[in-house]
Amino acid sequence: MRRDVRRQISSGAFMRNISDVSVKKGILIAFGELFLKSEGVRRIFRDKLSQNIFLFLKRKNIDFKIFPFHERIFVALPVEALSGSEKRRRETDEIKKALKVMRNVFGIAWFADCLFFEKTNLKEFSDFLGKNYKKWLKEKETFALRLKLEKNFLKESREKVIALLAKNIKRKVNLSRPKREIFIEVRSRGWSLYFRKIKGAGGLPSGSSGKVLSLVSGGIDSPVAIFLLAKRGAENIWLHFHSFPLVSRISIEKVKELAKIFLNFQPRLKVYFLPFAKAQMEVKSKIPAKYRILVYRRLMLKIAEIIAKKEKCLALVTGESLGQVSSQTLPNINIVERGLKIPVFRPLIGMDKEEIINLAKETKTFSISIKPQEDCCTLFTPKHSTAEGRLEEIKKLEKELNIKKIIQDTLKGTELAMFDVARF
Repeated sequence: MRRDVRRQISSGAFMRNISDVSVKKGILIAFGELFLKSEGVRRIFRDKLSQNIFLFLKRKNIDFKIFPFHERIFVALPVEALSGSEKRRRETDEIKKALKVMRNVFGIAWFADCLFFEKTNLKEFSDFLGKNYKKWLKEKETFALRLKLEKNFLKESREKVIALLAKNIKRKVNLSRPKREIFIEVRSRGWSLYFRKIKGAGGLPSGSSGKVLSLVSGGIDSPVAIFLLAKRGAENIWLHFHSFPLVSRISIEKVKELAKIFLNFQPRLKVYFLPFAKAQMEVKSKIPAKYRILVYRRLMLKIAEIIAKKEKCLALVTGESLGQVSSQTLPNINIVERGLKIPVFRPLIGMDKEEIINLAKETKTFSISIKPQEDCCTLFTPKHSTAEGRLEEIKKLEKELNIKKIIQDTLKGTELAMFDVARF
């Protein structure tokens, strides 16, 4: 956990007792797969999710406080210094901004615009419903109460609680097809009231599943592959091979643009930029055209493995889709990863191009990825590559190359860029 976030937690700015507040407006957050974990692991994941929410909301300059519970996280949006219409306008604006942020936070199953009651009882809450239901229900609208009740918290039965709460709402009940659902969650830490659940991004909190090194080209596929690994809780470090100065820096700038977009899903991102033109010229001069792409890719993965070890990444990630191009046939995929001691994840392996494009549009990376660029693909890729290479022949050809020197020279040209939600 970042030191500045930890400091605010320990000082009470991040989590604070709200016993002095009777009703608080904010956002209620429900976990997804975290309930499949043990209690200890669930607590670690919940804290990671709380940290990520903290960083994403801070990026948007939203005034908030976070309160993690056993099964939920409540994000309170305080505007105590204001009053009247100005307070209501500010509350509405802050909640809209916060709800938009929540849509991209991995690890959230659903979230809701919510009222939270820290100090109340059954009678007081029932009276509150009676005084305010007309704000939510028109005269002829039907409703249904959806109650979640913490075990052994109230002495009354679930049926009695529902009856007492519904009694003060002078509207018709329709349990199967109500016009409005009223969700109520009753726990020892407080009561929550909300009216709709908004589907979250799902998956696991970013950074909860360890680190991976992702190869990003600037094209459509790799950002989508990276997005899918991030959704599973992996913290991505990026690696981009470029051909500057033989071509322009367009691919480099595109990757930087994509990195800024990716800060919507991961709070911090480290990007390695490696010059690959010299290595490609060496390969072009000594390797037959039909095998060059395979040799390029084998070199890239060997270099990536070295960086992954340095960064303590446990896997590599590529945007390959089975059969999409000649280098992505099963025989060639097998050849490319032979000799590696680290697994290579290919999240797009079973997707077609239309599915990948749809995800790219969903993640807002598509418009950047389709920008024209000069890179190693256009400069060094032969017109005809083999779709079924032979490993023995590739290894024999590679003996013509000083692979150790190629790798050393490439790594010498490493440039690093850091992207952080606090800066962008």
